[in-house]
Amino acid sequence: MSGHSKWHNIKARKSKVDAQRGKIFTKLTRELVIAAREGGANPETNLRLRVAMDKARAANMPRDNIDKAIAKGAGNLEGQEFVEALYEGYGPGGVAVLVEVTTDNKNRTAADIRRIFSRHGGTLAESGAVSWQFERKGVIELQKSQVQSVDELTLELIDFGVDDVVEEDDQVTIYTQPDALYKVVDYLGQAGIEPSSAELSFIAKNYISVSEDDGRKILSMLEELDDNDDVQEVYTNADLPEVLESEE
Repeated sequence: MSGHSKWHNIKARKSKVDAQRGKIFTKLTRELVIAAREGGANPETNLRLRVAMDKARAANMPRDNIDKAIAKGAGNLEGQEFVEALYEGYGPGGVAVLVEVTTDNKNRTAADIRRIFSRHGGTLAESGAVSWQFERKGVIELQKSQVQSVDELTLELIDFGVDDVVEEDDQVTIYTQPDALYKVVDYLGQAGIEPSSAELSFIAKNYISVSEDDGRKILSMLEELDDNDDVQEVYTNADLPEVLESEE
């Protein structure tokens, strides 16, 4: 799953800049609204809301903003009506791309997404065309310095629905079944380990290595998609060249 880390790491650094500009608050607000609307306002029983709240706090979103978004989703405050959609397509080099959106105008969003794909040499596809190449998983990241032994940690987590534990540089990434995400987070907390992030994500079953030229085109498309206010997350099975990660 190492291919996941390339775009993920680039996006993480980009998100920090977006957060500093307050730009990410729009996306976080929409996710909080929908999470509360779909599963209720209690993060203890609503996994999606708990994930959204953790991401909002990590981005230093004011507590009042978080509470208002949850209240809107729960129907206690009036607000815009948002719907979700998943767009599927192909990027340069034929790589698969998934785009999760939350929008108040599907026609506008669909047109925007189609234009971005086309502008970068990609094409939108029918529903189901590429989503079968991805799996929904929980992804937990923590600093390697917090773990005495990655092998021992892996053994300890086997019974919690953990699919894989990947050690890379100074970071450890744990992949879980979706419903096991916070079981693992809670277990780590009891062991004195504080993850740097925990979220639900689409992970490619297999990654495709791409040339540096195609990689630049793909990265340009992914970044423009990510900049769209209606786009919540962007996923790809492209294994981007490491040189692009280091340039960011």
